[in-house]
Amino acid sequence: MEKRPRALVTGITGFVGSHLAELLLEEGLAVYGLVQVRSSMENIATIKDRLSLVEGDLADAHSLRRVVAAIEPDYVFHLGAQSYVPASWSSPAGTMEANLIGSLNLFEAVRQAGITPPIQIAGSSEEYGLVERDELPITELTPLKPLSPYAVSKVAMDYLGYQYYRSYGLPIFRTRAFNHTGPRRGEVFAESNFAKQVAEIEAGLKPPVISVGNLDAERDYTDARDIVRGYWLAVHTAEPGEAYNLCSGHALSMRSVLDSLLAMSNVKVEVQVDPERLRPSDVPVLLGDASKFHKATGWQPEISFEKTLADLLDYWRVKVGAPQRTNLRLVA
Repeated sequence: MEKRPRALVTGITGFVGSHLAELLLEEGLAVYGLVQVRSSMENIATIKDRLSLVEGDLADAHSLRRVVAAIEPDYVFHLGAQSYVPASWSSPAGTMEANLIGSLNLFEAVRQAGITPPIQIAGSSEEYGLVERDELPITELTPLKPLSPYAVSKVAMDYLGYQYYRSYGLPIFRTRAFNHTGPRRGEVFAESNFAKQVAEIEAGLKPPVISVGNLDAERDYTDARDIVRGYWLAVHTAEPGEAYNLCSGHALSMRSVLDSLLAMSNVKVEVQVDPERLRPSDVPVLLGDASKFHKATGWQPEISFEKTLADLLDYWRVKVGAPQRTNLRLVA
């Protein structure tokens, strides 16, 4: 019997990681996920019996060497990170350790194992930072001017991936996804938090008041299920060492995102700005150009943003009605 290709996914229990795991299973891969004992398994509860979960920590170089040597993966998808921009302001050192040192430990583990699997690393549009409107849309040649500790950590990871490709020949694919969302998106992120608040108001769990941050910020949104399909295509048809934007090419204000969610509900609400939701510095607009990635892989978004928001709102409607948490046995 032919052996199935093995994929190692860091951050598998996260929002994007769970969607990627589903896709990889559909593609027939044996999927290994790096987890910690304290990891919540809720996002992967429905596929838990089809995964092999291994304990390890991106901050622990020894554990990564052990995991990589044992699995000898045919593909590595590196999604594990501290991914919440506001949290990077309160914990800049922790963010840098998770996102840069964790990546360094992973690259070293692969190199020391003597294997060369394609490695996809999840960069971010936040790397571009302060972009003036006359510089739009953002291409891979747009200067990187990060505006948060999170963005700086992602720039560092991005360039570290380039250095390991050039220095050691590791086939590292540098993807820079713009905003992406959908069901299972964490509640700390703006559009998901809006959807949760709408669902709670519908269920009578909170007063008809929605707390918001900067509604004037404009973001380029893509469905996470389209993004992970891009990650899969990247390791097959893109060029290692190159950076690629993944985005829709359309910018939406956060105000319009909120309005779209409210249009999917019959609730009447008051909108209030919460100063705690405002950042010390914010990127005014992120609008990307994915033509380079499209040319390399043929990828383009297929899921409409209306469906993305509808699925996100339905996810929260179910969740606030019957919150669940699933424990999953770890496989050594």
